[in-house]
Amino acid sequence: MFKKILIANRGEIACRVIKTARKMGIKTVAVYSEADKDALFVDMADEAVCIGPAASKESYLVADKIIAACKQTGAEAVHPGYGFLSENAEFSRRLEAEGVKFIGPKHYSIAKMGDKIESKKLAIEAKVNTIPGYNDAIAGPDEAVKIAQKIGYPVMIKASAGGGGKGLRVAYNDAEAHEGFASCVNEARNSFGDDRVFIEKYVLEPRHIEIQVLGDSHGNYVYLNERDCSIQRRHQKVVEEAPSPFVDPEMRKAMGEQAVALARAVNYESAGTVEFVVSGATKEFYFLEMNTRLQVEHPVTELITGLDLVEQMIRVAYGEKLPLAQADVKINGWAMECRINAEDPFRGFLPSTGRLVRFNPPQEIDGQVRVDTGVYDGGEISMFYDSMIAKLIVHAPTRDQAIARMRDALNAFVIRGISSNIPFQAALMQHPRFCSGSFNTGFIAEEYPQGFDASMVPHDDPALLISVAAFVHRSYLDRAARVSGQLAGHERKVGDDWVVLRGKERHEVRATPIARGYLVEYNGGKFEILSDWRLGEPLLHGTCNGEKFTLQLERRGMKYRLFHWGAQVDLTVLTAHAAELLALMPEKAPPDLSKFLLSPMPGLLRELAVTEGQEVKAGEKLAVIEAMKMENILKAEQDCKVKKLVAKPGESLSVDQVIIEFE
Repeated sequence: MFKKILIANRGEIACRVIKTARKMGIKTVAVYSEADKDALFVDMADEAVCIGPAASKESYLVADKIIAACKQTGAEAVHPGYGFLSENAEFSRRLEAEGVKFIGPKHYSIAKMGDKIESKKLAIEAKVNTIPGYNDAIAGPDEAVKIAQKIGYPVMIKASAGGGGKGLRVAYNDAEAHEGFASCVNEARNSFGDDRVFIEKYVLEPRHIEIQVLGDSHGNYVYLNERDCSIQRRHQKVVEEAPSPFVDPEMRKAMGEQAVALARAVNYESAGTVEFVVSGATKEFYFLEMNTRLQVEHPVTELITGLDLVEQMIRVAYGEKLPLAQADVKINGWAMECRINAEDPFRGFLPSTGRLVRFNPPQEIDGQVRVDTGVYDGGEISMFYDSMIAKLIVHAPTRDQAIARMRDALNAFVIRGISSNIPFQAALMQHPRFCSGSFNTGFIAEEYPQGFDASMVPHDDPALLISVAAFVHRSYLDRAARVSGQLAGHERKVGDDWVVLRGKERHEVRATPIARGYLVEYNGGKFEILSDWRLGEPLLHGTCNGEKFTLQLERRGMKYRLFHWGAQVDLTVLTAHAAELLALMPEKAPPDLSKFLLSPMPGLLRELAVTEGQEVKAGEKLAVIEAMKMENILKAEQDCKVKKLVAKPGESLSVDQVIIEFE
């Protein structure tokens, strides 16, 4: 077996590969950019080599630097992870020429299948079902519009070298095709160094089903069942599960056999994924693309099959045979993965960067709860790379049990200092359509057309939240009452009766001490809250009238912010007199910001599309901000005139920084 391998990647996947290498007794080398010098994967590896500045195109995407690091450290093989150079055929070829093994498919397989245009032609030859479309690179936006008109809207505009939702747009008319083409070209050029774009028909009510395949250098191939990745936002996967609630055994076999036929056609060696788009109405499936690398969502396949896919990739690269035949592949239970991203679901899912003031994932339980991450408490979420903080994966005997386990795990996942999409993930886990398994890739757009806000997750047990707020408040007051050395007449008096305010709602409560907690009387009911919670802890585990619960809380001045089942609720606990005084205070009107274009996220101002004095129509492009490798176009909400350009292209922006001032 290899004695030392280099991981040509960063973050979560670098940590993931290091764990398996360590288990196999293989030494590891990390390569890192200047922005990642304090990253977890750098600390975990046996050796680490700095390969350049923060920008990917100056570090992780430079093959020369990675090859030099292999020579410097004596690494015998390279695992590319996903993204960056993982599907770069020239990188694979060069490593082979240098006598370094590429832990992935051969360069000719990557060249044929990693290129979406060529892979579709090859799929047609292999008699794999394919989507109607225009399979050659498109010269410009005008040609893109003509081709889209010929195919018929809606169409999908895709970067040939794309992946991870980048370089991909759906267009329903000529204007969207024209603008979408330009954005795809830019994103593809910046993310992959390849700006070729093609167009194909967009299948309505589509489900995104993918088949995991394994092949070795001895001609052996297996498919490891399917993953359902239909829960997507802007074509980026949010929740993945295995198996799919939509796929029956006959369909699984047909898709699996086509996936293997495709892999066999290019002599595929390693782990790979064949993605299909499936009609929700007819169950017809069409080849979408083949990812010639490890997928982000590979853990769900590992949990239902018992295989370590990274280990299999390493063994195949070393020349070993696959350890199983198709008949040996089983499905054990149900696995589900939530991608925990650094984005604010209450601000249109805009990127959120900064320091992780607190990072406390749920406890890992072998075979039940798994957390794959590349960050740590106090670490930094950078604007230079993608938004993933962690992957939360659960496994259970049934789908319903997996959903319940995921809900519990999300409740216990504490992230502070930046925003995360945990509230949204928790909301998905209790949405009736998701729970029923009746969804497609348009699910999030259909169910949350105006975006996501706290009102969309009404808590089904408000008495629990009111009672916990009273429990926490009484706990703080009891401690204050025990503080010694207070001046006579100024001791903290502990009262039993309060008013809990939730916005303008007023709830009268009484909290009485009992063993290990308090008895809270509220709205005619009695709620016995028992817990060993200690003041200041962000997680509160306890029971309410004997029923277990876990929720998160923050003390914010006079308020307590509670997080539970995706709901985020601010409660204020006051005496009756204080509540009356608060009600009499005038509300302060927010400042008028309508004359400014503010940056909705931290990022790089890539383009200003207007000039001073220009008359702008509603819907017209004003600026483009790049954050976490994605382009975000800011448009005018109404007709206006530009008074002043405050920010300049190339400038790094903070949240709410002024970009443009209007007349």
